[in-house]
Amino acid sequence: MRHRETGKPRTTGYEYVTQEFLLPAKKSLIYLSLLAAVLINLMPFDKVMLALRPDFLALMLLYWNIHQPQQMGLGVAFLCGLVMDVIDTSIMGQHAIAYCLITFFALVLHRRLRLFNAFRQIPAVLWVLLLGQAVLFLTGILAGTYIPEWYLLLASVTGALCWPLLVFLLGSFRKQRIEPDEI
Repeated sequence: MRHRETGKPRTTGYEYVTQEFLLPAKKSLIYLSLLAAVLINLMPFDKVMLALRPDFLALMLLYWNIHQPQQMGLGVAFLCGLVMDVIDTSIMGQHAIAYCLITFFALVLHRRLRLFNAFRQIPAVLWVLLLGQAVLFLTGILAGTYIPEWYLLLASVTGALCWPLLVFLLGSFRKQRIEPDEI
């Protein structure tokens, strides 16, 4: 059956009812995923892989602040940043500032980004990750502790390319399929 004005097929009630709905995530899932991201960030890599490895904790914070903003926030991002500063032996507060900035933009953009699928979110995710990497880059230069190379910004590109996979994996833990017989 087609719509009279647009000529597009109408959505029947059955097609609407059999959609998959995302459930709110449990706090245990959120904190376990953040812990897993920290552990993945700790894995040793070669020079090339280290430059291309995305910051998985930043990606995880970005995901949860877009999809569950009421359970995350700047406080969690700041604590995760301090943990990464201690683990990475970088300047105290360097990752904390970057993660808070990433979280801020995720909280500002979360309603808009949730309208799009994961592939259409890639440009926004790329810019937010680049902004976080730029903060890390600038704080490293201003503190004079090290001079980072420009190719470290490639980690944001690989992080944005990993975004659809991350959305699929974490979304699969939260899906609930509604059958028409259940209603």
